[in-house]
Amino acid sequence: MLSNLTASLPSSAIVTVFNRAIELRAQGHDLIDFSVGEPDFDTPEHICEAGMRAITEGATRYTATDGTAALKDAVRRKFTRDNALEFSRDQIITCSGAKPLLATAVQAVLNPGDQVIIPTPAWASHLGMVAMVGGHLKQVETGMATGFKMSAPQLQATITPKTRLLLLCSPSNPTGAVYSRQELSQLASVLRQHPDIVVISDDLYEHIVFEGASFATLAGVAPDLSERILTVNGVSKAYAMTGWRIGYAGGPKWWADGIRAILSQTNGGSCSISQIAATAALDGPQELLAERCKTYLKRRDFALDRLAQIPDLKVATPDGAFYLMPECGNLIGRQRALDGGISTIETSTDLADYFLDCGIVVVPGAGFSCDPYFRMSIATSEGLIEEGLNKIARACDALQ
Repeated sequence: MLSNLTASLPSSAIVTVFNRAIELRAQGHDLIDFSVGEPDFDTPEHICEAGMRAITEGATRYTATDGTAALKDAVRRKFTRDNALEFSRDQIITCSGAKPLLATAVQAVLNPGDQVIIPTPAWASHLGMVAMVGGHLKQVETGMATGFKMSAPQLQATITPKTRLLLLCSPSNPTGAVYSRQELSQLASVLRQHPDIVVISDDLYEHIVFEGASFATLAGVAPDLSERILTVNGVSKAYAMTGWRIGYAGGPKWWADGIRAILSQTNGGSCSISQIAATAALDGPQELLAERCKTYLKRRDFALDRLAQIPDLKVATPDGAFYLMPECGNLIGRQRALDGGISTIETSTDLADYFLDCGIVVVPGAGFSCDPYFRMSIATSEGLIEEGLNKIARACDALQ
């Protein structure tokens, strides 16, 4: 029998959509997939070569649970180079992906009943990680009018004596919102008044920021708060290394030690080959990051132009990441033909199901604590973006 906590956890909306898409493909359906947050680029050649050398040279043994010294030093150099953050080696943690690292970081600081502030729309797994340890979510609703960003007054109004953790994601999954240095500074001013609150800064999309915006991270903006900020990142999005499964973090030693203690009981360490490849990624040529960002920008603008031609959808222009978050309220209440009858579109989940039947895979906004929206990834070719949005336009027109 499952524990009460486990039994109460909802399935990830992204996983649910992903699994249904797999079933439909197995039945022979041709789908345009806008659901997966995965770069469509190949892992750069020099990184693959480092991994292959690791195999041929026999680097296939256990490593330290929190990563090799070589990888941790590469992470330290990255933080210095890109973020002007200085960490000692014992302040660095690496893990088999940023997702389990984030979950372990949450586990390390929360007691059951502690409150966690997360601006929404939010990545479904951020919400689930808090639920898994019995934390109490305090969601701060944002919208298109505020660029999907939480303001300092909103943060101040949400804090209670039980607030323990603030979880920020910038650039945001799912909205692409990017907090400016000034906005982070304003949030930091609030946090200074509440010394018991710690912060996780999820920076995974750091290198996908478009013209007109610039990346900043809270620990760099407010170094006086560094003893309560954990900065989390990884190689998956920047270097197209999703399957290599390497995430990393830098923060106060007390927090890093807590994560290490949990990992020592739950994790055997990351793949030795992946760690060597990640070291090559962080220490190797970085020019490709800007080149790929230009490609994402071109795709974003192409998709926005096409979405502007679909009158029932509204969409904000994201400053980063590779997602769009169209608002679909005009479609709620409309009807579709279904199995010889009529069905009403009542939620973004209903709409995503309808789009799936029309051959397009998106993730309903309900999975990110926002309705009526849906998320679509533009980490795919312009040809597929055009074909998919043409299908969405026809699907919208067909609703009664």
